[in-house]
Amino acid sequence: MTTKKSIDYQNYLIESLKDPEEAAGYLNAALEGGDTSVFLLALQNVIQAQGGIAAIAKKTHKSRTSLYKTLSQKGNPYLETTNDILSVMGMHFKIVSANSHAASR
Repeated sequence: MTTKKSIDYQNYLIESLKDPEEAAGYLNAALEGGDTSVFLLALQNVIQAQGGIAAIAKKTHKSRTSLYKTLSQKGNPYLETTNDILSVMGMHFKIVSANSHAASR
């Protein structure tokens, strides 16, 4: 009997999201549906790939508690409102890696 090694999807996802281009594409895919909770879940995965809440809190000079609240299921009402406004105007958010943006200048 041969045993196959399986790769845990979550671990694979987090590893792939360490690449800024992959992370930007992933976040854009999450934004396309227009569901803020899906975007916030995707953002949580990207944050985990980038070192976790503590690392992001330190870099943004925000408290971990504040970031946890922002990323909760209720999320940030400002993001949802802005998304709704853009949606009715036929527009949407788009995430671009700062690295790819700098390279295109």
